Amino acid sequence: MARLAGGHDAALNDLMTRHGERLFHYLTRQLGNETEAEDCAQETFVRVYQHRAKFKPDAKFSTWLYTIATNLVRDIWRKRGRRPETTLDERLPDGGLSADEGLMQDERAAEVRRAVQALPEDLRAPLVLFEFENLAQTEIARILKCTPKAVEVRIYRARRRLRETLRLLSEHFGHDEDQDGAAQSPAQQQVN
Repeated sequence: MARLAGGHDAALNDLMTRHGERLFHYLTRQLGNETEAEDCAQETFVRVYQHRAKFKPDAKFSTWLYTIATNLVRDIWRKRGRRPETTLDERLPDGGLSADEGLMQDERAAEVRRAVQALPEDLRAPLVLFEFENLAQTEIARILKCTPKAVEVRIYRARRRLRETLRLLSEHFGHDEDQDGAAQSPAQQQVN
């Protein structure tokens, strides 16, 4: 980032190569749509370039990058309303499963993705950053401009809401029993 701020425009390509794929996956999870995620990732890097002089050298670049991306996601959600238009098209690796097991795994993953997409943005963002992007709660707090304790509480609430949503789904669809004899849907098995 120092090179880009110093006038080396080609350094943007290096930053895009280093951070682009991970940013795209974060945006896909946030927006639930690969096309929108791709557009948002491009816009994020446009803003990085436009505001390169504002970057503080003592700050962590990834925190600044995800702050820009998260703000763009908020704008998109405001424009299109609360509900996503489509679901994610990502597939979990099948690991050599049978056709039936692969279908169950796909169904489980789709249930989890839909449940994550249905979370309010203030719960979804910290959960995605923590669980899928493996960011520390302190870094998430800087991105979301809140305290680490607020991040911890939001992640807790998001997980609790996901468990409840997936429990309700299990009442409408197939059940498997866990070790305590309680029914679990395929999606709950994925979360647990």
